[in-house]
Amino acid sequence: MFDVLLLSLIDGAGCAATRAPVLTCRDAFVRGGARPELANAGSDEEIDAVLARLDGPARPDGLVWPDPDRRTRLVVAIATDGQLRAVVRRLVRRYAPPPVRRPDDLPPQRTMPDLPPIGVLPLSTGGLPALLGLPGTPDEVAKAVLGGHTKRLDLLRTDGGSVTLNGALLGGTDADEQAVTWRGRVEVDDSVLTDGTDAVVACVVANAAGYAAVDGLPLAPAADPADGVLDVAVAVPVVTRTFRRGRRVSIEVRRTKGRAVSVNPLGGELPLLEDSVFTTLSHKRFWWVEPGAWEVYALPAG
Repeated sequence: MFDVLLLSLIDGAGCAATRAPVLTCRDAFVRGGARPELANAGSDEEIDAVLARLDGPARPDGLVWPDPDRRTRLVVAIATDGQLRAVVRRLVRRYAPPPVRRPDDLPPQRTMPDLPPIGVLPLSTGGLPALLGLPGTPDEVAKAVLGGHTKRLDLLRTDGGSVTLNGALLGGTDADEQAVTWRGRVEVDDSVLTDGTDAVVACVVANAAGYAAVDGLPLAPAADPADGVLDVAVAVPVVTRTFRRGRRVSIEVRRTKGRAVSVNPLGGELPLLEDSVFTTLSHKRFWWVEPGAWEVYALPAG
């Protein structure tokens, strides 16, 4: 039988994940014959120390590669999408080779190997685990990992060295919760959704359906985390004037799919909500898709 690493992330207050679900999941693994081990991590270095247990045998080229035999399986207890993203980001940092050292055995259209599969133990409702239809209880998570059934998903990488699992929303609101327009250039492959002259309400870079709508407005309703492309949409206000109604503002949504997108904000910092983590963007950012690069344990359909 195999080992299971149950990883809980420590938050900013120094608290690890809620222990009851983690202990319940551990007991389910024991009943299933696995050897579970609890681990806490509150920094990149501590996450890296846990992930090192997933390394495969040494390669002749000196690259660190995941263990193809999966002798150790990872389960991450998460309360937010950002916590799952933090672990996947460190997996990418560990296993993605430098451009000058990319080996010939990489999958087509990829810059990194298949990441080790992850079991996700959700500690709150909603979020990416629910969108992906992943197991929601400790017993179900253990059953999925013990059974070894997985689903493969696309991963978005960025030129800033990070990753995106669900999606990114660019744009914000004022104190009255009204959208604040901004200007920037958004390009997807060879298509330009806006050249910087339009006032933009919001831009979505979507991998899954969690970023499909903003305030009820469908932006990327067809986002599929396993279709090998990313979905991008921009919402632009359009003013029309009629004799009877006078001035009227409607929202035009421009959508497309592609392999890569660049967003270049013009005129200051742009609010950015990415996998539930808030930050700002002040310079050009690239996202590109790594088809089928990460993998999650799931229960078989039906």
